[in-house]
Amino acid sequence: MTEQKIDAQSWLMFAALSLIWGGSFFFVGVAVKELPALLIVFARVGLAALILVPLHLVLIGPLPRDRRTWIACGTMSILNNVLPFTAIAWGQHSIASGLASVINATTPMFAALFMALFSLEAITQRKAFALGMGFIGVIVLKGGNFGDLGAQTLGIIAVIFASACYGLSAAWSKVRLQGIAPMTIATCQLIVSSLVMAILSLLFSDVRLYAVISLPTLAALLMIASLSTAVAYLIFFRIIARAGPSFVSLVTMLVPVTAILLGVLLLGETLSLHEIVGALIIGGALVVIDGRALRWVGLKLA
Repeated sequence: MTEQKIDAQSWLMFAALSLIWGGSFFFVGVAVKELPALLIVFARVGLAALILVPLHLVLIGPLPRDRRTWIACGTMSILNNVLPFTAIAWGQHSIASGLASVINATTPMFAALFMALFSLEAITQRKAFALGMGFIGVIVLKGGNFGDLGAQTLGIIAVIFASACYGLSAAWSKVRLQGIAPMTIATCQLIVSSLVMAILSLLFSDVRLYAVISLPTLAALLMIASLSTAVAYLIFFRIIARAGPSFVSLVTMLVPVTAILLGVLLLGETLSLHEIVGALIIGGALVVIDGRALRWVGLKLA
């Protein structure tokens, strides 16, 4: 198999994707000031679906009609959209957007864990070490005292849960989504997510709140749906086609940088010393689990 070349355009798209996904935490940070998590996520997936459906019809053709595709994408919508999007938005009512992005960057570690549990990939010495580092990083990030179950603790647990969902979705996609076009996966999962979030929002929230939101919140919803969801999917799959999935997975290491900078500069957020140290430990764990940086400096860890 010919090795995919990582060219200048791939790097530019990579940088753009890190900014876009980092911005998603900022946009949620704006929206949570006026809206509950359910309404934020409903707007996010609903508007993104409205963008991707016509694009799918033009670029690929009609949506699939077979049961296998919709079951596979429907399950993916729960694991990759409904649960993690809601958990992150709910968690950001209690923790800063930058902190949420750092915790969410543990997704590759959860993916490695679930891949091993389902016998899809082995847990190597390097991955086991990284998982341990990530666990320590989360403890340091919180500053201990998880037993208090205060707002911050629950917010951190919510985002950890979201990361676990993303990790499980990686295992699901490896087993159940093979042979389905990437844009079809993205479009179908957003359609199902929109239907699920519509039901949840009508049952457990007040959709009339949409009518009284401020202009900044409206702008945040439009941006997180169009830019951080619909456009992000298109860039993500384009990078995979040009440079491969391993390259694009590195984006999780840059997303917190953007999210933290936006949170500090535009939302007035601050990070304590233990949060900075915890974030650095988690970043180190991501470097270890990826492995390439270790090889660059001549370290060998299987």
